[in-house]
Amino acid sequence: MTEEERSVECEPTPAVAEAVFGDRLDMAITYAELLAEQGVLRGLIGPSEVPRLWTRHILNCGVLSEVIDGGSAVFDIGSGAGLPGIPLAIAKPDASVTLIEPLLRRTSFLEEAVSELGLENVTVTRGRAEEKAVLATVGTADVVTSRAVAPLERLAGWSAPLIRVGGRLVALKGRSVAEEIDRDRTAVKKVGIVDLSITQCGVDILDEPTTLLIGSRVGTDKDAAAARRAARRAKRGR
Repeated sequence: MTEEERSVECEPTPAVAEAVFGDRLDMAITYAELLAEQGVLRGLIGPSEVPRLWTRHILNCGVLSEVIDGGSAVFDIGSGAGLPGIPLAIAKPDASVTLIEPLLRRTSFLEEAVSELGLENVTVTRGRAEEKAVLATVGTADVVTSRAVAPLERLAGWSAPLIRVGGRLVALKGRSVAEEIDRDRTAVKKVGIVDLSITQCGVDILDEPTTLLIGSRVGTDKDAAAARRAARRAKRGR
């Protein structure tokens, strides 16, 4: 890292952060510091993102708590530097969050961050979401979430086997989400994800609300087998 990159400062903690994280705001501040320092050093966050860590990343993910029921089991697949899982776990302490990430350098950071933050409601699992070993280890969740992981068809293939029947896919998406739904709706239905919709959270507190794609997991053993096949195809298509 260059001297110039080291000198980049994290943006000040926005006043609105307290509305998202409440009495756990100190945890969120510590997480921001970890991202700005170790996250950049380890190549998990680009130096150019440091001045907008709160607005673009931490708050953007923390408001996901608005659509997560208390007591939910949540899997964050392709967690990377812990987004959205860690901000969600800070904002929603009664949710159980599992961070699923295949790369060792990232899972090492995640484990260290979880330990330093004292996040008792978070576990870290190393592996790819589509691997049978991961499914055997973590089982299924009420919600599977992700941020900037893959186009919808692939994402659904990886996510569906990890969602209990009656659970939800809740993915943070960008402006092209409506196009993704139009393009991939049929393929997604084949793996048991239906009732796709778009919603926003953080509407009342963020300048740029977070856009979510939400789908319901329906299913039979046939659907589950189709999801696993789709996940294997998606893996080959990476």
